[in-house]
Amino acid sequence: MDGASEIRSRLAIEDVIGEYVQLKRAGRNYRGLSPFTSEKTPSFMVSPEKQIWHDFSSGKGGNMFSFIMEIEGLDFKGALELLARKAGVDLDKYRSGGRNQGPSRERLLAANAAAVKFYQVQLAANTAALNYAVHERKLSKTTLLLWRLGYAPNTGTALINYLKKQGFADQEMRQAGLISGRGSTSYDMFRSRLMIPLMDPQGQVVGFTARALSIKDKGPKYINTPQTQLYDKSRHVFGLHLAKQAIRSEGFAVIVEGNLDVIMSHQVGVNQVVATAGTALTQAHLKSLNNFTSDIRLCFDADRAGLSATERAIGLASKLHLSLNIIDLVDGKDPDELIKKDPASWRSAINNYQYGVDWFIERLSERYDIKSANGKRQFSDVALPLIGSLDDAVERDHYLNKLSKMLDVSRSSLEEKAGRSNQPSRFLKKSKINPVVTDRQQIELVKNEDHLLALAIKHKSIRQGLLSMKVDMFNRDPAKALFKTLKDHPDSSTSKLTSLDEVTDYVKILLLQYEELYQDLELSELNYEAKRLHTRLVEAYVKQQKNRIAIKLADANEEQTSRLLTEASRLDNLLKTNLEEKEVNA
Repeated sequence: MDGASEIRSRLAIEDVIGEYVQLKRAGRNYRGLSPFTSEKTPSFMVSPEKQIWHDFSSGKGGNMFSFIMEIEGLDFKGALELLARKAGVDLDKYRSGGRNQGPSRERLLAANAAAVKFYQVQLAANTAALNYAVHERKLSKTTLLLWRLGYAPNTGTALINYLKKQGFADQEMRQAGLISGRGSTSYDMFRSRLMIPLMDPQGQVVGFTARALSIKDKGPKYINTPQTQLYDKSRHVFGLHLAKQAIRSEGFAVIVEGNLDVIMSHQVGVNQVVATAGTALTQAHLKSLNNFTSDIRLCFDADRAGLSATERAIGLASKLHLSLNIIDLVDGKDPDELIKKDPASWRSAINNYQYGVDWFIERLSERYDIKSANGKRQFSDVALPLIGSLDDAVERDHYLNKLSKMLDVSRSSLEEKAGRSNQPSRFLKKSKINPVVTDRQQIELVKNEDHLLALAIKHKSIRQGLLSMKVDMFNRDPAKALFKTLKDHPDSSTSKLTSLDEVTDYVKILLLQYEELYQDLELSELNYEAKRLHTRLVEAYVKQQKNRIAIKLADANEEQTSRLLTEASRLDNLLKTNLEEKEVNA
């Protein structure tokens, strides 16, 4: 048995999901309102028998691990660790090397939790630190408690002495990033600073940011926990544990530079705000936020560092198909200053944003004299690599045209400068991109393929009608894998399909859908429904392929144009045949 299996044996899926969704018994299953959409009629199903869940409104589904990944915005490892704690499963015994790898994750978390309590007590007892937090930073006592802020005394070993009394060894404190030095020369990592706990998406303390109380204090203004088993600044999103619900409900996330900017924003009720370590935004940060929204808004300083960070972020966001927007604050204020002066202006600012690429190009045009030859050269030196980093061919084409007009130069000269000359590059290459569809359209496509395959699993006669279809007519990998199996082995039994490793949970989800939607219908009605779904998928496929052809035709030579038009004609015939069959069966 592995760790995941032991967790499954100890936890009931309906209990895990029931902590997030109010479930009511519906026969052998449970039903509730979708946590992913704003539906009013319950269509979220949980099957204890199959150990799976399915959300009919969004098309999502899976096992208890996938649910935690969706609802908490975690990867599989994070979901595994969260459920292991809930089940009381020690994952260390399943890891290679056993317990000889140093302190466990649980012990490091416990050391940080104890440190938080120590720092909180110290803040309450230190007048100067408390005055700094309450009067200078304008933090309310409710905020201090919510964010568990504290104070590290300047004695050198106060935390060490406290943690030793709590039973923690030097090695545990050191690997948690709480102390420095060795042996008798060990000392507290943080001294004479306001302590801001860094928490993971579940609210567990994984490290600290320590803020100097005065500009006169020696050392840097901020000191962070070094990289540890718990804390990785390239992955950690500050405030996500308190922001994720607001991000999901508001539909966007705001990223700022400072932790105190985040705290102040939450204090005035703007809760969809998080921070990274300064402007060091990474793909891991964006992936964490992408679990909750695809609308990301940056509020970095408009200085050179902020501009550079924005340029990096645009390329990263493009690869993840995120919408990256920029928030400009008046008079160069940071969020903390603006919130203290006028919270309403901050609320207004986060809704007054500009698309990232447009914002970046405008800032460059202010920096360089684009009327002069030298200015045009400098401007294009920076702008062209940014445009080249965009993942979408249509978007790249748009901005090449825009730059050509702005600089009053030919597009061909920009393409040549970008290294294209007579050689192909990503500026000319029309990659295989899917057409942009709304979320609702995508959900409908997913439902159509799921429902058709659900019918095909239960009825071999319906499978025969799928033989003319192509794998590419299905959108998701599990659907493609199952369709290929059905096409290659049309006589496979339902039980055999359920045991296929790569699609086990997917087949169980389809069986649940069949039970909810189709089990009481006559075979003639099921055949009619299968034809209807078949038609929808073919129509969607033809539309996608013709959009792809239209994009390629823009830069095709004569031979390529002929080939593409022939392909389009075949698609027209496929659609015509499909519609004729639809009319016959109407």
